[in-house]
Amino acid sequence: MKRRSLIAATAGGLASPVVAHAQAGWPDRPIRLVVPFAAGTSTDIIGRLVAAQLSRGSGGAAVPVDNRAGAGGSIAALHVAQQPPDGATLLLSAIGTHAVNPHLMRDLQYDPMRDFTPLVAHSRTRILLVVRPQFGPRTMAEFLDLARARSVSVASPGTGTTGHLGHALLTTATGIEMLHAPYRDGGRAVTDLLGGRIDAMFYHTQFVRPHIEAGAMLGLGITGPGRSEALPEVPSMAEVGLPQVDVVGWWAVHGPAGLPAPIVARVNGVLNAALREPETLAAFARSGVEPMGGAPADLGAFVRREHERWGEVVRRARMTADG
Repeated sequence: MKRRSLIAATAGGLASPVVAHAQAGWPDRPIRLVVPFAAGTSTDIIGRLVAAQLSRGSGGAAVPVDNRAGAGGSIAALHVAQQPPDGATLLLSAIGTHAVNPHLMRDLQYDPMRDFTPLVAHSRTRILLVVRPQFGPRTMAEFLDLARARSVSVASPGTGTTGHLGHALLTTATGIEMLHAPYRDGGRAVTDLLGGRIDAMFYHTQFVRPHIEAGAMLGLGITGPGRSEALPEVPSMAEVGLPQVDVVGWWAVHGPAGLPAPIVARVNGVLNAALREPETLAAFARSGVEPMGGAPADLGAFVRREHERWGEVVRRARMTADG
């Protein structure tokens, strides 16, 4: 699936808005969605989808995407936490910004629970360990044998991301040390993997699927107990004997702390409605993304569980912000 088709499938529905023009509960000025990774990354793809959904929910008003990459998403998160609670600035949050970075970064200047208003859990996806076919190993067992014999580099889209967690879980489960190569964003890591400058990478399904289908990448294992319908040829981590490597990427929408209840309800309603649209569900199915949705309180509880779970993993694996 071309990386922009996920956006187009939803943005193309502008002529049939989810709700009518702006009503009570919508911000008084245009919404800006802050995305914590660079343009062209998998998080950016989801962010532009969310922006299109918010645009339709406001009667077609433009919702610009503001990419603020760096520090595993914490630069973007801090920026949103410091904005006035008027609903005009929202954050596409992720596992790194709200569940991992607080345990990795000693000087983090925001609190994921105290400094944000949860709006809605949006979507999630599994991650894969991928290599170039020219690298050599064709199976996870062959990859691990090679990693025992010599140094192997495993890239991730950045500190605190699902790729970073996948690396930590893999090294902990196997007892094999592998060099973690954190990038500023996933796009650059993909370029270096395809160019042979790194050996392997953990990344989201929707971004690596086109490369796997084109024969430019080989999937050695995908997180989760079973195979993915989007990539049925890739064995699950459980299938290759690594059920401990269990992590999914997720995206949600948060605002600054103190958002008024009418705005919270309106944004939550618009995005929940968008997640039920046939066009969205079809695009998600093709790209290995699953809708989440639910009430703001559901997102708050989910983030607390994720924060606790990944804090334990960070401590056990001795993960650091430097890799």
